[in-house]
Amino acid sequence: MKLGVLGVGHLAATLLKGWDRAGVDPARVILSPRGHGPDLAAARGYGLAADNADLVARADLVVLAVRPAAAVPAVTGLPWRAGQVILSACAGVPIAALAQAAPGARVVRIMPLTAAEIGRSPTAIHPDDPQARPWVDMLGPVIPLPREEAFEIATVSAAIYGWAQDLIARSAGWSAAQGLEAETARLLVARTFEAAGALLATRPEPMEQLLQDLVTPGGITERGLQVLGAAAVPEAWDAACQAVLDRLRG
Repeated sequence: MKLGVLGVGHLAATLLKGWDRAGVDPARVILSPRGHGPDLAAARGYGLAADNADLVARADLVVLAVRPAAAVPAVTGLPWRAGQVILSACAGVPIAALAQAAPGARVVRIMPLTAAEIGRSPTAIHPDDPQARPWVDMLGPVIPLPREEAFEIATVSAAIYGWAQDLIARSAGWSAAQGLEAETARLLVARTFEAAGALLATRPEPMEQLLQDLVTPGGITERGLQVLGAAAVPEAWDAACQAVLDRLRG
């Protein structure tokens, strides 16, 4: 099977690193000739299409990784054929819009994170397509969603991923400003977030119960949560999530 990548920007480059890491033969991959396509093709041995029509003609599965506003125009008028799959990583672009613009192709939506480059992206997918799934499995744990509406809600996590990185950077910066060595602070805070997520992902108890077990009356966790609550941080977080979902829904 040949994999085509239409739109070779930052996200596509991280996906390609993930597939490289998983051992995909570069000869199976064809890149569109814009963005990072020519440089990556020259550096890593990928195929390079003459244009997007050539890409679609040669690939069995096409990853669509352009800006959302450009998604429908990008697939319009190309030689799509029955059985071909469009694997769209374009946030907020519904299946129906892409399917209408690319008659004959089957549209699958994914929302990978840049952690795909290290095989650690929790990637939402809808629908769970057997032709697309092996490629997504290489990027990290896959989370199938049964409905497109559920996929849209899950896509908010892609924004939360960036917020978490910002919070890690702020926390590490604060620790360094207090005198902790900067690289130690970065590693400690990053691993702390990783540990918190791993525990919540693997323990069966309700999340509220696990948090309650941490909040000792009069302890440091309780004190920090009191300050955050007084500053309306939980409400602001909910509002930010809702704002992203509203944007995704158009």
